[in-house]
Amino acid sequence: MNPELQQLQPYPFEKLRALFADVTPNNSKTPISFGIGEPKHPSPEFVIQTLRDELKRLANYPATAGIPELRQAIADWLTKRFKLNHVDVNSQVLPVNGTREAIFSFTQAAFDRSAGGTVISPNPFYQIYEGAAYLAGAELQLLPCLEENGFKPDFNQVSAEQWQRCQLLFLCSPGNPTGAVIQAEELKQLIALSDEYNFIIASDECYSEIYFDESKPPIGLLQACAELGRDDYRNCVVFHSLSKRSNLPGLRSGFIAGDAKLLGPYLQYRTYHGCALPVQHQYASIAAWQDEQHVQDNRAAYRQKFDAVLEILQPVMDIARPDASFYLWPKTPIAETDFAKALYQQQNLTVLPGSFLARPLENGKPDSNPGHNRIRMALVAELAECIDGAERIRTCIQDLN
Repeated sequence: MNPELQQLQPYPFEKLRALFADVTPNNSKTPISFGIGEPKHPSPEFVIQTLRDELKRLANYPATAGIPELRQAIADWLTKRFKLNHVDVNSQVLPVNGTREAIFSFTQAAFDRSAGGTVISPNPFYQIYEGAAYLAGAELQLLPCLEENGFKPDFNQVSAEQWQRCQLLFLCSPGNPTGAVIQAEELKQLIALSDEYNFIIASDECYSEIYFDESKPPIGLLQACAELGRDDYRNCVVFHSLSKRSNLPGLRSGFIAGDAKLLGPYLQYRTYHGCALPVQHQYASIAAWQDEQHVQDNRAAYRQKFDAVLEILQPVMDIARPDASFYLWPKTPIAETDFAKALYQQQNLTVLPGSFLARPLENGKPDSNPGHNRIRMALVAELAECIDGAERIRTCIQDLN
């Protein structure tokens, strides 16, 4: 087997199962999960109906590049949402079978093993960044996302020598798990560094459509390129998904867009990778990308939940509304793993310890982990369940005190 597999850690939810192995939950309470970021809002009925209507497409092999109508729908959405000047539907957009798959496979296609070097990632991070880097043969350099820097990586701490060794920089904006948004000037500085040191910027923007102020949607990497007049999006790619935006995680539908000189070879890689999006899923995706009303309704539901949960927890917990996304990233009154166990045992409520999503900055020092004394709470359930869960957390904190 590939020896690089030995570098992979168990996925956070495997760690959570191990943490709870000797814990008996309070079965007098119905279970509530704030642990997994799986949207629970209803999937749009018109998308489901489109999928039903197109089931005859099961008789067709899907093309890796996707049908032209889907690429056009994506290009139209990108152009309108991020105020782009131009998107070439034939060379700058590629549908993918969920962005998790695409982030992993793009890294394999983009990283040059013969040259060596690094993949730079935020810390904490979506775990695919780490696995993709190691299995591509890269070294992984982690940039802590700490409260004193707005939970964003401090790119000023990266030396010229480190930028020189970088082949691929992962961004996650809005961030998972922090919800922090990287702003326009920061993106433009990174684009300038990419020009100077010739590395790829891969921006995971899967939470971009879950935000709180309708007049201030989060900026994207391609938008920053467009503001600089860079319609070729040189060395820049973005990943987007219908999972969070449209409550369609099971559709496994997303896209990668950006620099045609990167997407061309990546398309060739994908023809061998064998991961084309099923044709009926492509037609359902067109329906989703062409409608914004269900996305606005989705945001309104999340705003209502954040308002209610924060009102309950802010008096007893160090917790704040993020810039965007559906996560909360609060401090815990005791060690995050002990707090997660207490919630599960006493309240039958599941949260994810922050340390499971990050790595220590210093070996052997757990308190150097950026997720130390933090938990990730995914407010994906319906309003009543989120309120119930918040009240259980408040009760647990009060009991600890």
